[in-house]
Amino acid sequence: MTDTTVLARIAALRRMPTAELKAQWTLLFDAPPPPHNRRFLESRLIYRIQELAYGGLAPETVKRLERIGEDRDGGSPSLRRARGDDRPVAGTLLIREYQGVEHVVSVLTDGFAWQGRPYQSLSAIARAITGTRWNGWAFFGLRSTRGRG
Repeated sequence: MTDTTVLARIAALRRMPTAELKAQWTLLFDAPPPPHNRRFLESRLIYRIQELAYGGLAPETVKRLERIGEDRDGGSPSLRRARGDDRPVAGTLLIREYQGVEHVVSVLTDGFAWQGRPYQSLSAIARAITGTRWNGWAFFGLRSTRGRG
């Protein structure tokens, strides 16, 4: 596959309806798509297209990452799957389109920021955007396994 083909396939993702993105996911990953937002699907599909065209991580890199993981969790699969905090890393941008308007929220070390204002919760931001009560984690496409809001 040429660089031009890879770039064309990636560019085409931006124009695809979500249903087509999910079909691409099934085709490229040979598995059903996860219930994540459009941006997540696009980013993973972009990586997968490049991975299939140019190859994945070098075996040495995979081994090194596995060693780092084992150093952190002692090789325990249950610890490896668990996260100490389900909050996105500070600096992450959460993007949600609502009624044709794109809303960008910055994750801060001690809360969130939307339109230049600090907020303690994603639910408060979701409420400001929609005018109704929302679970902020659900509104921004994040899993809410601990009842956060």
